Amino acid sequence: MGGASLLRLAAAAVLAASMMMAASATHVPPPLPVLPIPNAAQLAWQRREVIMFFHFGMNTFTDSELGTGTEHPSIFAPSALNATQWMDAAVAAGASLAILVAKHHDGFCLWPSAYTAHSVRASPWHGGASDLVREFTDAARARGIDAGLYLSPWDRHDERYGREVEYNEYYLGQLQELLTRYGRVSEIWFDGAQGKNVTKMTYHFQEWFQTVRQLQGAINIFSDAGPDVRWVGDEQGFAGTTCWSTVNRSSITIGDAGIEEYLNTGDPRGTDWVPPECDVSIRPGWFWHRNETAKPLSQLLKIYYNSVGRNCVLLLNAPPNTTGLVEDADIARLREFRAAVTRIFGTDLAKGSEARASSERGAGFGARKVLDGSDDTYWAPTAEDGRRNGYWIELRRPAAARPFNVVRIQEHVALGQRVERHEVFVDGVAVASGTTVGHKRLHRLARPVAGRTVKVWFAARRGVPLVSAVGLHLDPYVTDVM
Repeated sequence: MGGASLLRLAAAAVLAASMMMAASATHVPPPLPVLPIPNAAQLAWQRREVIMFFHFGMNTFTDSELGTGTEHPSIFAPSALNATQWMDAAVAAGASLAILVAKHHDGFCLWPSAYTAHSVRASPWHGGASDLVREFTDAARARGIDAGLYLSPWDRHDERYGREVEYNEYYLGQLQELLTRYGRVSEIWFDGAQGKNVTKMTYHFQEWFQTVRQLQGAINIFSDAGPDVRWVGDEQGFAGTTCWSTVNRSSITIGDAGIEEYLNTGDPRGTDWVPPECDVSIRPGWFWHRNETAKPLSQLLKIYYNSVGRNCVLLLNAPPNTTGLVEDADIARLREFRAAVTRIFGTDLAKGSEARASSERGAGFGARKVLDGSDDTYWAPTAEDGRRNGYWIELRRPAAARPFNVVRIQEHVALGQRVERHEVFVDGVAVASGTTVGHKRLHRLARPVAGRTVKVWFAARRGVPLVSAVGLHLDPYVTDVM
């Protein structure tokens, strides 16, 4: 063989070796998603975790929870209404979204609608020249808070209610007003509530939903059946101990009785991504009543664990009083609540640990990703684990690590919700177990533990588990364990 041939062979060998090295240096791609998966707006909504609700209207002035629709606009006369102060309450709670009840079941509109005289225009408030929806949305944006609106389908005042075409056109006209006059709206609420023995009414939800999409492309639509966010099935702020973000929307009729359990737990075989929102008031009632006070901190924390800690967003209501202000005591309680959540979860006692796992898909999906504080990175194992000894991830803590009594687990839900059953072990002893995880699962332990190893075993799942975080925290407020 001539020298030229040897040179060509050597060059070919070098090229082949370079190509092999380049191939080995390429990134391993992410695993395929487990459908369905959230869209961008749903994913951003889930990461809010705590948002605010404001119920204010005729019921505030009649000391009622359910108006009759016969209330005269003259009674709507707040003397010191300040929507900026309402945003103080939202900021105190750590909320990034605030939702205003623009029209409740009594039909009174907090904006000067062109389609009815039953609105703030007919009230003595600012001589009928003000618009509370405008004040609310402007105040929210001034504080960096996104705005949402609630528009009740059930209307006990309007005479068109019960006449299908006329009322649906009326409602759609009001939707268009709310979604074109006030800038970006991040969430719109369609309440399925309707009293017993009332006029029967067929709502054209699909026409409403498509109009909403046309007017506000990035909005999240809430109803019993979504399409973007669903009711959790109760008004106590508690999701099910099993809580899937998935349901079959075709099996849900908005406003029907008997769907609460299905909404509370979701459906592992659901074909639609419709995560739950837990709505609850800081007080016993949705509207302000003089003889009521805010829930104690212990109850608010229990609600947090049973909502945010069970794969939900917590929608917390703070009702303004008859002067148009949120009570100072209520804002103080919200501030106390946020301070407690920050105290518990502001320090991650898993910091400084070493992470190892049953396997790793590649360098970009290593076990250490559960400790980097990002929702966008995650540990991914190889599929072979499922055919061998199962999937697990373990934290090895430093020798002087502090005790903890809360375990936080988070899935990378952008690629679907997967975990069906899991267990937590500390130094080989089982301390917690559960079913679903989703965006966030919080386990409150009976007492603080100071173990060196914390292992999470994924006993059942849909596909390989993808875990974005495992955190350890100390809750000094624990009085009982759910």
